[in-house]
Amino acid sequence: HKYKKPAQNSLVPISQPQEPQATTKTTPNLSSPKSRGSRRRGGRKSDQGDMRPSNKAVAVDELGKDEASFAPPPTNGIVFSNGEKTELGFCCSTNNKNLSFPSRPGFGQLGTKCIVKANHFFTELPDKDLNHYDVTITPEVNSKPVNRMIMAELVKLYKESDLGSRLPAYDGSKSLYTAGELPFSWKEFKVKLIDEEDTVNGSKREKEYKVVIKFVARTNLHHLGQFLAGKRVDGLKEVLQILDIVLRELSVKRFCPIGRYFFSPDIRKPQRLGDGLEAWCGFYQSIRPTQMGLSLNIDMASAAFIEALPVIEFVAQLLGKDVLSRPLSDSDRIKVKKALRGVKVEVTHRGDIRRKYRVSGVTTQPTRELVFPVDDNAAMKSVVEYFKEMYGFTIQYAHLPCLQVGNQKKANYLPMEACKIVEGQRYTKRLSEKQITALLKVTCQRPRDREQDILQTIQRNGYGQDPYAKEFGINISEKLTCVEARVLPAPWLKYNETGKEKDCLPQVGQWNMMNKKMINGMTVSQWACINFSRSVQESVARGFCSELAQMCQVSGMGFNPDPVIPVYNARPDQVEKALKHVYHVSTNKLKGKELELLLAILPDNNGSLYGDLKRICETELGLISQCCLTKHVFKINKQYLANVSLKINVKMGGRNTVLLDAISCRIPLVSDIPTIIFGADVTHPENGEESSPSIAAVVASQDWPEITKYAGLVCAQAQRQELIQDLYKTWHDPVRGTLSGGMIRDLLVSFRKATGQKPQRIIFYRDGVSEGQFYQVLLFELDAIRKVVESINP
Repeated sequence: HKYKKPAQNSLVPISQPQEPQATTKTTPNLSSPKSRGSRRRGGRKSDQGDMRPSNKAVAVDELGKDEASFAPPPTNGIVFSNGEKTELGFCCSTNNKNLSFPSRPGFGQLGTKCIVKANHFFTELPDKDLNHYDVTITPEVNSKPVNRMIMAELVKLYKESDLGSRLPAYDGSKSLYTAGELPFSWKEFKVKLIDEEDTVNGSKREKEYKVVIKFVARTNLHHLGQFLAGKRVDGLKEVLQILDIVLRELSVKRFCPIGRYFFSPDIRKPQRLGDGLEAWCGFYQSIRPTQMGLSLNIDMASAAFIEALPVIEFVAQLLGKDVLSRPLSDSDRIKVKKALRGVKVEVTHRGDIRRKYRVSGVTTQPTRELVFPVDDNAAMKSVVEYFKEMYGFTIQYAHLPCLQVGNQKKANYLPMEACKIVEGQRYTKRLSEKQITALLKVTCQRPRDREQDILQTIQRNGYGQDPYAKEFGINISEKLTCVEARVLPAPWLKYNETGKEKDCLPQVGQWNMMNKKMINGMTVSQWACINFSRSVQESVARGFCSELAQMCQVSGMGFNPDPVIPVYNARPDQVEKALKHVYHVSTNKLKGKELELLLAILPDNNGSLYGDLKRICETELGLISQCCLTKHVFKINKQYLANVSLKINVKMGGRNTVLLDAISCRIPLVSDIPTIIFGADVTHPENGEESSPSIAAVVASQDWPEITKYAGLVCAQAQRQELIQDLYKTWHDPVRGTLSGGMIRDLLVSFRKATGQKPQRIIFYRDGVSEGQFYQVLLFELDAIRKVVESINP
């Protein structure tokens, strides 16, 4: 199902209203024409439960991972030259190696030059060969930590005798790398590991592994030097991957690795997020080629981890109640089951033997009622008796359910009080709004504080003393890189001629609507207001709506001061019923006319109300909505009302302002010929949401030469699928034959209808693609774009 995506001018959690801020920011206006009766299904980029790097770059002196000022040619379809945009052309091929980027045409000169610090640290490399070896471990192990333990033991035993004193770097799977050749091309080793968790009669078992190391290929670092010198070379990705593995080797042993991130409770004291979760601080690390040379990119990050608590204490925090004296309700038990499923726990009732298990469920019965067969004769024994006789452990809280570990067919029971959550497990499920707010407080830093944390990370990691870096001859500077930057001049904005101020030059990225009118103000004739806040009296809601209508008029819109029906008070737990009631009562009174806008007053802490309201309005009623929080309704701040009016105008299909250079046709690669600009991204469901699809969204400009108004389409597709499947599609109609469509085609047709002309240039921005998927996505989606163009222009 598709729908036109409403405007979103700020990044906020999905279940909170997207409020206008106190100051108008230079964010693009994403508007979409009204669409009646279209089925809408929504999704958006989720920031819940993710590792979140520290605050984004917001000032010229702030540190970030954005390497646009000194990285090789970017991969977003645009490069900058002399302050102007330059279109990139791509060679299309099914072979990644034949797909290459054109050389960068030059460097920008516009703006005031300055020096800024970047969180990059220059890296020196010797010109030597790197050797790649394949690793096969028998019996096969699916755990990278265990694989690393096996390899560490192998190096400890055979480094001097068989490995030629080499210290290899290992990726934890199939690849081993050395600086210089090993004394053999193929060799088999035997390694024994003590299984700390497999204990019989107090003695720990040994397990033997066979490890085969086989030479694969040699990689020359000389190619990397040529690339940094501006020459085209193959195999660069492999070289960078090897260097990343080398520099990760020591951090993997010291910290909790998650992708390119490393976390530890020792980096900074963990902060409690509530419900048994805590925020761990960590860092991001990656080797990057830049125009100034090879550099190590370091950035700070934080993520939610499950607190290493006794399970009973975790359950008490999760439920927010005392669980020691009363049994769990069915709803509480289900909540505990969802929270603990897949979590590793260790037993605490066996002294120094701390065997680990992964939780598969929670029993429906309390511990005191659980029995199980103890022999083939089906003799039964209770869990309480078994733990008393086998371990001398008395279960005190037999009214609580047991944890189930192992598979469902042959589950083992563990009393909650005999288990503790294993440290270092990242929480990958959806976070609550309170947890998100607490996590954001941890990650938010001023540039100077962030700089100090990054420098401390460099010193803590001790790359100068890293034995693996020394082995491979890698030297890393401990000073932040100084980069020449430019503060670009703000663009002139054009407003309506009827206002006192017709043009505006933003100062430090800010401006306001005082003495200005929207360049294209829309008209709202039929609207209604629904109030979900108990603390807002009807008279207060009426007064707020009246002030907002007046501000819309002052800002340049046509806005009927009288709603279709009086303000309707509703309960948050009956959102669907209330919305449909307001919609049907309003449309009946309008006698054929449509309700154009719904204002909604929400409580400041509204849980899932905002998300439910948007879903119902957009997917069932086809109704444009604007939410306002109770705190703003009481204040009635003029700046807030002005910002709300801007949002309403954009949602109704209007334009608040345009670039003066756009009207004057002075924007390179946009103004000379009809140009359409696309943006696309795919949002994936959180881990654990197995039934939810991924959501693909595409927006495209709908005016030219202003490039200010945007329409959007959204569709559901296979879960975890990064390729946008519905960009272009064909199907057979029994009457009309083969037909074509898809998101890009629909937006191109919409552009032609809106502007009266076909676009002669397409600029496509694609977000959210990892380096490993980039070429695959580019090949597939570029091919779809070309097919769309061919279908329109045969």
